[in-house]
Amino acid sequence: MTKEIRLNAFDMNCVGHIQHGMWAHPRDRSTEYNTIQYWQDLARLAERGKFDGIFLADIVGVYDVYRGGPAPSIVDAVQIPVNDPMMVVPVMAAVTEHIGFGVTANLTYESPYLFARRMSTLDHLTGGRVGWNIVTGYLDSAARGMGLVEKDFAVVFDVLAQMSGVKV
Repeated sequence: MTKEIRLNAFDMNCVGHIQHGMWAHPRDRSTEYNTIQYWQDLARLAERGKFDGIFLADIVGVYDVYRGGPAPSIVDAVQIPVNDPMMVVPVMAAVTEHIGFGVTANLTYESPYLFARRMSTLDHLTGGRVGWNIVTGYLDSAARGMGLVEKDFAVVFDVLAQMSGVKV
């Protein structure tokens, strides 16, 4: 019996994902995360390497607990600034044929219909090569950024229940 292994690249639409400070290394290109060329080069490399997919992490909010505020995260580019991962999927799909794309989406602050519409659009643009990693997030800074005092998990789980039944 033949066993298969699935290979996925793991990245985030920001300077420093989980390798904080590596952006300072001379060979690191993550400071180019805000360019089309960066994402197309990553996608081509992954496809040439026979990877199955590219998984894009995301976070809404900023890490602001350590030392009482966001300054340490900002200074060290710890997942800040961060751009929307969905926007780079069609950029990568345009230069690949086989790579699948997984996108993390915090559904706490999304309208179910509009989110489903964006995912449907990505599904069409990629030829069915997109999926999403549903998260609710955990940062109070995200809730504050959306005008809330703190995250209300009862509301969060109601929104997730709505999301599972939306049709476009």
